[in-house]
Amino acid sequence: MALLALDHVDLIYQTEKSETEAVRDLNLTVDEGEFIALVGPSGCGKTTLLSMIAGLMPPTGGSVTIDGEPVTPSSGNVGYMLQRDNLFEWRTIESNVLLGLIVRNELTADTKAHAVKMLEKYGLGDFRNHYPTQLSGGMRQRAALIRTLAFKPRLLLLDEPFSAVDFQTRIAVCDDVYSIIKSERKTAVLVTHDISEAVSMADRIVVLTARPATVKTIFTVDIDAPTPLKRRESPRFSEWFDRVWKEVTL
Repeated sequence: MALLALDHVDLIYQTEKSETEAVRDLNLTVDEGEFIALVGPSGCGKTTLLSMIAGLMPPTGGSVTIDGEPVTPSSGNVGYMLQRDNLFEWRTIESNVLLGLIVRNELTADTKAHAVKMLEKYGLGDFRNHYPTQLSGGMRQRAALIRTLAFKPRLLLLDEPFSAVDFQTRIAVCDDVYSIIKSERKTAVLVTHDISEAVSMADRIVVLTARPATVKTIFTVDIDAPTPLKRRESPRFSEWFDRVWKEVTL
């Protein structure tokens, strides 16, 4: 059953002097537990699409729903992980992870225990009282993801979350983030310009057209491997990369 549905979605930016059509008649459904990657030409509107899914930007036409209900900024069922971890350097890792719960006025003994349990489960328990500058880039991203998951969102949005780390760290962080998302049984939508990243992580890859964005092609990746790194090691990885690359660039 579809958790997320975009039905004939349009978006037009308007100013006093002009209007720009960013998205046109876009249709997409995402099932519970799926990991979807959005790729497409630079400037095609991938991040704009995430903003609409998060309820931060209403479409000018069509609808965006989760479990059949229109998304709003206050619906509380969407978590958004940005390009940078945005951890506050003067707060400990634990207090950074709890910050979203505090802002949402949802910090209770139970929600705090859940967040601390995730820190323990995903290898950050010994670093609860450390500060972000004392952690590696990969550990910081893990902490940022746990902060996003602490309030138990139904849907997780990832906006190029690995772009701020070097290539070697990036591959390791992909494995970390993927394993956490799958372990927590979350539905995820990833925006990336890195086709290798999309092929290594996604169940399905949605290729968008140039602006105005609509769905051009959807690939179901059938590489049987348990982690992104293992997918990259598959002899079929380059075949899938080429297929997606050609669809993005043609």
